[in-house]
Amino acid sequence: MRQSADDHTHGRRAGVSELRPAVGEAAAAPGHEAPREALPVDRTQAILQAAKRVGAVLKKAEHPFALAGSVAVYAHGGTRNLQHDVDFCIRPEDADAVAATLREAGLVVYTPPEDWLLKANCLGQQVDLIFELAHEPVTTRLLAQAQELSVDSVLMPVLSPTDLLRGLLAAFSEHHCDFGAVLPIARTLREKIDWPALRRDCGEDPMPAAFFFVLERLEIIPPAGPAAAAPKEEQT
Repeated sequence: MRQSADDHTHGRRAGVSELRPAVGEAAAAPGHEAPREALPVDRTQAILQAAKRVGAVLKKAEHPFALAGSVAVYAHGGTRNLQHDVDFCIRPEDADAVAATLREAGLVVYTPPEDWLLKANCLGQQVDLIFELAHEPVTTRLLAQAQELSVDSVLMPVLSPTDLLRGLLAAFSEHHCDFGAVLPIARTLREKIDWPALRRDCGEDPMPAAFFFVLERLEIIPPAGPAAAAPKEEQT
């Protein structure tokens, strides 16, 4: 369900200077927002602060959304060593309204060349507002499956572990298939993930199937089912 890995990686590497303001945003120097708050020294805490601020703004405006990405994994009990950006899922039909809300809150919102997300800058951290995952629009149903969790003391909807991993598996392709980045997430959240549902939805594709095989060999998940024992031939 996630945007293809190659496209997503390209979008994350694009510098802010390559982006353009979202429709309705006054021209501003890339990376600037007003007012600026003091940044935490710790990068992880800076990312959490950005996630909390944006999440609080979206909640107050009653926009349907769900936290995604590494901060969502952290909210479900994953590592606290955050080194990347903040991801939120929003519906395509809400993108303009979300951008307007964030601008009113003092954030600069950018429309990147990719047509499946918006980008914003909050406390010096990049925030991705994703409305299409693996070329499929974010739906009301997906957001309804999110769980209300505390993100560093702020409650907000967070994508379920199953939906998080489904998005990562859907991002695998023959050009980008980094099992090493997804393996720790699968290991950490394994007891919270609906593995039969993931096998049903993704198991026919070669890269996710290979990933399931690796998880089985590492004894992170059980095999899909016991292999049927071949009947023994009678000895004559």
